[in-house]
Amino acid sequence: MTRHFRTLFDLSSAELRSLLARSAELRALRGTPAHPKPLLGKSVAVLFDKASTRTRISFEVGVFELGGHPLIISAKDTQLGRGEPLEDTAKMLSRYCHAVVWRTFGQVRIDTLAASATIPVVNALTDEHHPCQLLADLLAVRDTFGDDFAALRVAWVGDGNNMANSWIHAAARLGFELVLACPEGYDPLAATLDEARALGARVSIVRTPEEAMRGADVVTTDVWASMGQEAEAKAREVAFAGFQVTAARMALAKPEAIFLHCLPAHRGEEVEAAVIDGPWSRVFDEAENRLHTQKALLEFLVPA
Repeated sequence: MTRHFRTLFDLSSAELRSLLARSAELRALRGTPAHPKPLLGKSVAVLFDKASTRTRISFEVGVFELGGHPLIISAKDTQLGRGEPLEDTAKMLSRYCHAVVWRTFGQVRIDTLAASATIPVVNALTDEHHPCQLLADLLAVRDTFGDDFAALRVAWVGDGNNMANSWIHAAARLGFELVLACPEGYDPLAATLDEARALGARVSIVRTPEEAMRGADVVTTDVWASMGQEAEAKAREVAFAGFQVTAARMALAKPEAIFLHCLPAHRGEEVEAAVIDGPWSRVFDEAENRLHTQKALLEFLVPA
C-alpha cells in the first residue's frame, strides 16, 4: 500500500519516534561512505505553488544525498498552473517519478493528489498543516531533552496557523503538554483540536503568552502574517501586539528552555532579537534538521 505524508497523523507514535531516531543516524552518517542511497536511480518531483528557501534547498539536497534525482518544478510553469485536474497530474507523476513533494495552498489539494497517486505524496506545506517542519522541530527537541516527550511542556505563542495545527498533531502523537497562547479570533482549527483531544492530547488555549510560557521547556512561535495574508498585516500587528516572545517572557520558562521558530523571522515583531539570537535559540539547528528528517522520511516512504 502506498504511504503518504499529508499530516503527522499519517505516522503512528512508534513510527514518528523511529523516524526521529533515524534522522539523527542519517545526520551522523552524512558525508561518509556509510551513508545509504535508497533513492539511487529514482526521481522525486518537488513541486512549488509557493515561494520557498528551506523547503527547496533541503529537499533538493536531501534527494541528491539519498542517491536520487530531484526535479524542482514551479506549478506556474506546468499545465497544473493552467488548470489541469489534480487527479490527472497525480496519475501522470506516478508514471514518471517515485515520489512527489508539494508545497501548496489548501490541504484539500494534497489530499486530492494523494487519493489518485500510486507514489508517496509529501506535504511540504499547506495553509492548514506543515508536518515536515514539525519533524525538524521535534528532532531539535529530542536533541535537547531526549526521547521522553511526555515529560515536556511546549508553549506556542501567536497565530493558530498551520504550524500550530501541526504542533497539536505532534502533542497527540508524543504525549507532551501543549499550551497555545493565541489572540481572540486567531485560534487553531477547531476540528484539529477536537481530533487531537479525542486521542488524549493535552492541549489547551490561553490568551496571554505569560500563561503559556510559564514553566515551559520549549517556546515556539511564527510570523504574525503568513504568505497570502499580507493584506491582513496591519490588523494582525494590532491583534498580536502583546504576543511577542521577549527575553523577559522567556525568563518565565524553565532555565533550560529552548526557543524555536520555523523561519523566516521578523525580529522586533513576533520575537525579540535577544531571544532568537540568544542562548535559548535553536532555530538554525532546527533549520538544518529539515534536511535530515526529510531524508529519513523519504527513505521510509519510498519502496526499495
